[in-house]
Formats: sequence, structure tokens, C-alpha cells
Amino acid sequence: MATRTLMLAAVLGLSGALLAGCGDDGSDAETDNTTQNGGTSSQEQASSDNTGDTSSASDTSSTSDTSSTSDTSSTSGEGDQEAQTASVEPVSLIFGTGGTGGTYYPIGGALKGVFEASELVDDIQVVSTGASVQNINNITDGLNQIAIVMSDVAYDAINGENQFEGRPADIEALAGLYPNVVQIVATEDSGIESIADLEGKRVGVGKVGSGVEQSAKKVLESAGLTYDDLAQVSHTGYADSVTGMSNGNIDAAFFTSGVPNSSITGLMQSTDINFVPVTGDVADKLLEAYPYYEPYTLPAGAPERYGLNEEVDTVAIRNMLIVSSDMRDDVAKELTQRFYDYLNSEKVSVGALKQFEPDTMNQNLVAPVHPGAQAFYDTLSEGGASEDKNADSADSGN
Repeated sequence: MATRTLMLAAVLGLSGALLAGCGDDGSDAETDNTTQNGGTSSQEQASSDNTGDTSSASDTSSTSDTSSTSDTSSTSGEGDQEAQTASVEPVSLIFGTGGTGGTYYPIGGALKGVFEASELVDDIQVVSTGASVQNINNITDGLNQIAIVMSDVAYDAINGENQFEGRPADIEALAGLYPNVVQIVATEDSGIESIADLEGKRVGVGKVGSGVEQSAKKVLESAGLTYDDLAQVSHTGYADSVTGMSNGNIDAAFFTSGVPNSSITGLMQSTDINFVPVTGDVADKLLEAYPYYEPYTLPAGAPERYGLNEEVDTVAIRNMLIVSSDMRDDVAKELTQRFYDYLNSEKVSVGALKQFEPDTMNQNLVAPVHPGAQAFYDTLSEGGASEDKNADSADSGN
């Protein structure tokens, strides 16, 4: 009896041990399944999806979306910041002018400080060049970014005519400047009193390809003359033309420049001369054929303009401040505003820049206006120019 009791106890103990073992295995199995399925069993996930209980999936998706949006926003913000930084990066510019004895070069020197006062401009290098034609070629070749040119040369360049035939230049205007006046001076002994009188005479027509020569050719053409009708054609610059007239080797010469021209003023000290007018049919034909010419009168009794006894009617071509068309809009706008403010200040040091009204800077231009410059001119028409900013910009030209 005792033996059977012992055997029964042993059987019951073994059964309990087996049941406990099945419970552990089930618990382990559930734990493994939970680990493998990201926190819930595949069946429970299926059940949740079927009953619309998607809190876990929604939370995960929300977390993922937020993270993605945050990353994108952060990246976008960094990109915008980099773009903004790049857009205000200061630029260095090479300013093409003209000969050191002319008017373009000192204008470049005066504007150097005005422009460099801008945070958008790191440095302006003013270089002496062969003036209009070379300046446009240099901009086309990327050697200059800003320059002064005569409107007639710019007109030819934009339209691919004359020396620019077949290769139009992509240039744009920042502003119109003072007029380059066609001044034809003859020695009193030559007997030259009209353009027609140049026939059979020795005439200085400016350096080859210069703006002066372009004017000389057009004036002669309007009078029905060519180089073949002259006794001698001298491709001389201002200084050499003066020397030739002083020595009696040249009868007359073209000077297309601002007024007064220092070379003419110097010539008047040693030689009796007279100014040859461009009037009548010659002027009419010139103005009709070439839109960049405008009437101009050399006044009488003006000591600062030769002190002539009688006024002389002639024509003029406006100078322009031009830039490459790929100049940044913000830089072009800034340069234009600073130039305008400078002209309206008491800081102007070059006489030629006092010979036109700042409010005419954007008028009668033969070249398209740069969008940045136009943006500034739009503020003028809207009355948007700040007096404080104007004063600051003008003062910075010291």
C-alpha cells in the first residue's frame, strides 16, 4: 500500500513538471515572436489592421514623416541660406575707360570709390584702354565688366554693324552720361568755315577705329564727302592733331569729346582757330540717319566752354555707362543708385559729369537698360528713393 502511494506521488509530480515546461515554452515562443515582429505578433498586427486599430502603425508613420519633413526642411533651409549667401557675395569688377589724357579715365577714378563703398563690391580696377571699341570688345571677351562708351559705337555693336559686323555685342546700359560733342576745329589760315570746305584739305580724323573717327566718317558722309575727297587723312589722336595744326601740317581736326576739350583749349593759346558748325542739311541728314545724334550748341560768352564770341551749332553723341548683360541684378541696381546719388551730391569732381541732369540718366539710350538698373529707375518713378540712403551713398564717394 505504501509502495503504491509512493508511485502515485511520483506520477503526479512528473505531470506537474511537464505542464510547467509547456507554459515556459509558450511564453518564450511569444517573446520570440514579439521580438521578430517589432512589438506585436503578425497575427495581432493583422487583427489590428482588420479592426482599424492602427495606432502603432500611425505612430510609426507619424514619426517617420516628421523626421523626413524635418530633414527636408533643414536641408532646404540650408540650401536657401547658401543661395542667399551666394547672392550677396561681393564682386570684383574691371572698369574700362579710355586714354589717361581723356575724360573717361578720371571718371573711372572718381567712380571707383563711389562703387567700392558698396557691400556688394569688393574691388574696382580702373584700366586705361583704347576707349569705346576696345571697351565693348573687352566686355564681350570677359576682360571688363563695366565701361564707358560712346552711343554711336554701342549702337553699331548692338546691331552688329561696321566694325562689329557679324558679331553683335551683348551689352546693356546702366546710365546715360554727358554728351560727346562733335567739335571740328580749323586753323584760321585754312579758310575752312563749313563741312563742305573740308574738301581738298588735310584733316585729322582720330585714331583708327576710335569713336572720333566714326563721327568724322558720318559727318563727312552727311556732307557727301569721303576720305577720297580730302587732300590728306591723318589718323591722329587729340595731342597729335593739335601738334599738326600748330605746325601747319593739318588744316582741321575732329575732336569728339566733352566740353571743354583740354587739347582744344591748349591749341587756342598758341594758334588762331575757328569752330566749324554742323548745321543745315548736314545736321538734318545726320540726325535722321543715326538715332544716337542730338543737336548741341556751344554757347557764346561762357569762359568754361572756350569763351566763344558767337555760339556754334553742332551735334553730340551721348556717352553711356555699360555693363555685361550677365552682371547680377542686385549689383547693377546698386551701382546705378550710387552713381545717381553721387551726381546729386556736392562730391562730383569731374567737370563732364556736371554737364547733364541726373534725372536724364535713363533717357534716350540706344542700348537696352540692364534689369537691375531699371529696377532702380522704377523706384524713382515711384518716389521710392530714400533720402537717407542717398546721402549715405553720396558721402561714400570721398
